[in-house]
Amino acid sequence: MKINFIYNTEKISLTDRRKINKGLKEITALVSKEEKFDPEYINFIFCDDKFIRKINRKYLGHDYETDILTFFDEDDSGITEGELLISLDTVKRNSEFYKTDFRNELNRVAVHGLLHLCGYNDTKLSEQKVIRKKEDYYLKKNS
Repeated sequence: MKINFIYNTEKISLTDRRKINKGLKEITALVSKEEKFDPEYINFIFCDDKFIRKINRKYLGHDYETDILTFFDEDDSGITEGELLISLDTVKRNSEFYKTDFRNELNRVAVHGLLHLCGYNDTKLSEQKVIRKKEDYYLKKNS
């Protein structure tokens, strides 16, 4: 599996990018191994609220910011690719709201997106409970 990190924002320093990339590679390896999910590519795309709102509006018809959007595609040749668009603005606000460290919140959001790639949904309350429990499990196991 190839993991790509694309920063569509200047809000994260190069040093922090290296730490984030390393941490997300570890989490991705853990989740994909335990969930038996092995796409060809996973792209982490870091952006701001303006960009994620535009994508949310265009592809999902939602006119608001969100912390993460997850897209999955399998082409005709069977190559699978996942894209996780993460708004660093929303992650920062959420980390302040939930009184948690920015990187912890970023990791939670990334695990959430990875679980979506693995087939988990969160539209129903029962699904939300399952995905939250899985998030907690992987974050604890990775710490």
